[in-house]
Amino acid sequence: MIPLLEVQNLSHSFEYNLFSDINLTLNPKESISIVGISGSGKSTLLHICATLLKPDSGEVKLFGKDLYKQKNRDILKLRREDVGIIFQSHYLFKGFDAYENIELATLLNGTEIDDELIEKLGISNVLKQKVGELSGGQQQRVSIARVLSKKPKIIFADEPTGNLDAKTASEVMNILFEYIEENDAALLLVTHDSDLANKTTIKCNL
Repeated sequence: MIPLLEVQNLSHSFEYNLFSDINLTLNPKESISIVGISGSGKSTLLHICATLLKPDSGEVKLFGKDLYKQKNRDILKLRREDVGIIFQSHYLFKGFDAYENIELATLLNGTEIDDELIEKLGISNVLKQKVGELSGGQQQRVSIARVLSKKPKIIFADEPTGNLDAKTASEVMNILFEYIEENDAALLLVTHDSDLANKTTIKCNL
């Protein structure tokens, strides 16, 4: 079985060294949580693995291929079709309503909106509302629906439940865990929530 993600001897710095010699492997149906103090490089590590930032040194293999040795157009294709990224900031299109934001991902990928997923996320009643009319928690759930609707093989999530109350956060995480189990996908998660981190297959401390 080829891992969905392999990280070998990864190091990166900005004004100071963030992390060095990071190694991890993520297989289908597995989840890894990255925990650590603020400024330890958690989000940077996620961005490197998620096609968004080339590391100073080390290797990232995504679906068995060296990620940053591929051409830019191939990396963009991976990001559009096979990689799902959930940010702390929602990055929804403000001029669109919730449904249109989700629909856009399916149009680009040739998938369909999953009505059952919409129900599970509790957003069926806000689909026709403009993004600016939604609460922070509703926007986060719409962004998660948009990511899952494109049927990614691997999900990178940076504090995906940061805007949600404890009950909704637990429900949303259960949906993500169900998704990777049912779709032979995987999850790389950045979180400050130790209880949530303990639910993942592997816990990585930075």
